[in-house]
This record gives sequence, structure tokens and C-alpha cells, in this order.
Amino acid sequence: MFRKLKDGFLYAVAKIIFLLAGWKLGGNLPANIKKCVMIAAPHTSNWDIVFTRAAFALLDVPVRFTIKKEWFDSPIGFFIKFIGGIPIDRNLKREEGKRNSIVEGMIALFDQNEQLTVLVTPEGTRSLATKWKTGFYHVAVGGQVPIALGFVDYKNKIAGVGKVIFPTGDFEKEMREIMDFYKEITPKYPERFSVDLRYN
Repeated sequence: MFRKLKDGFLYAVAKIIFLLAGWKLGGNLPANIKKCVMIAAPHTSNWDIVFTRAAFALLDVPVRFTIKKEWFDSPIGFFIKFIGGIPIDRNLKREEGKRNSIVEGMIALFDQNEQLTVLVTPEGTRSLATKWKTGFYHVAVGGQVPIALGFVDYKNKIAGVGKVIFPTGDFEKEMREIMDFYKEITPKYPERFSVDLRYN
């Protein structure tokens, strides 16, 4: 019951946002994909997450994002959970005594869930970044899930899901494929955006 009320609320808010801003939806995830890593790019403004989150609500894509579990014990823990946060515990240790990495923690989440779409922002900043964080690729390979290319295009006022890549382990080839896609997307602030120039 709570899930239906929450989804209904988010859908209504998203509908209003898209209507007032004059935005429209792009592509969606294929119906048969129940798990994936979802890239959110470009990321040059706080508005990006607004249109991204609204698009996924309208597309009925239940995106989640990882955050340290300590945040769930804070005063805003309920809100974080409400908007899709899932706790990740880096204090869990492997047999050799080392803490789990974020990549390992995210792979474990895919192993533990039958349906999961995890949102990542590999640019890591709203400022110009010519190198992206590539952990998302290793999560997809380790979790045996595809990488979906979520986007917000300010030139055409479209947000949604572009192509879906099923990683084979050919890292450089597939990173170039991802960069080729995002080259065609217009961010809110073009001077703050770059694809990863290592795979340009």
C-alpha cells in the first residue's frame, strides 16, 4: 500500500515537472531487464537529478542509489530511503580482514536482489571532469548485469534511457561506446561537461 502511494506521489510530481518545464521522455529500459547499472549523465547542474528522477518515475523505472548505511541512522534517513537510497556497509570484512570496496558492496546487492536498478554518476562532480570513475563498469561485470545509459538532453528537453550495453569484459571498447553515446547529449552547462578523454 505504501509503495503504491509513494509511486503515485512521485509520478504526479514528475508529471507536473515535465509539463511546466516542457520536457518529454526518451527511451525506456527493455521490459526483460530486471537488473542493471544505470548511468546518469551529463551531470553539470542540480537540475539534472530533478529531471532524471522525474523521467524514471514517469517511465516506471524503480531506480535506487547506494549510500553509506550510517546515513540511514541520521534525521534524514527516512527521506533517503523514500527517494530510493539503499544502504551499503563498507565495514563488512572479507576473510583476509580487508574491508569491502564500494564495488564489492554493489555487486553483493545485485546478488541479493531479483530486481535492482542502481543509479550512478560516474563524472563524480558537477564541475568539468575529463576522467570518469569507472567502478560502474566493474560492478556490471561482477554483478553480471547490463549498463543502461540514462541521459538528460537540455537542447532537445528529453530525458530517458538510451542504449543498453551488455559488458563482455572488453573494457576499452565498451567505454568508447559509452563515450560515443554521451558526446551527442547536450548538458545544461556544456563548459562543465566532458566525456572521459581516455576513451574519446
